[in-house]
Amino acid sequence: MTSRTDEALGYEQARDELIEVVRRLEAGGTTLEESLALWERGEELAKVCRRWLDGARARLDAALAGAEAGEEAEEESGGSGSGSRSDT
Repeated sequence: MTSRTDEALGYEQARDELIEVVRRLEAGGTTLEESLALWERGEELAKVCRRWLDGARARLDAALAGAEAGEEAEEESGGSGSGSRSDT
């Protein structure tokens, strides 16, 4: 379960804390209980990061779709200044 505090974390904050959790797990020297708590915290932080990345991907996809739609509409209307005029 993600806490309200996790929901307020920015991507960089969550990523940096996740890096620290991984570093501590890799260093060893913690009890089983501490390791489990770190692992659980890491899972929550990874979820926060994934939500941020998924949101960024959705925004990027929407922007790209909008740009493509704009280009198609411009091509269908003859473009803006890209064609030559035959009435001169």
